[in-house]
Amino acid sequence: MASVGVLTLELRLENSHSLKDKRHVVRSLQARLRNKFNVAVAEIDYQDLWQRAALAAVTVSSDHEHAEKVLRSVEDEASALLGPGLAGAVVEWLA
Repeated sequence: MASVGVLTLELRLENSHSLKDKRHVVRSLQARLRNKFNVAVAEIDYQDLWQRAALAAVTVSSDHEHAEKVLRSVEDEASALLGPGLAGAVVEWLA
């Protein structure tokens, strides 16, 4: 049975002073996570706020441990790039 994992990342972008600034940070992060970890990434909330964003990264694998490892690596990468800008991360599993 396939494991589908969803990692939700809450971002605080203190240095963002416009939607253009925010979009630059969010798109860069999305592209990096997609390319490095082969996950689907989308902005899922706060699209109209300058200093907040919520992203979801999704992976599907026949091996639950592998899927969990991928999502933890995505979280670690986001944390390394954003530092205190990563306000929270939650992993959910879909049956």
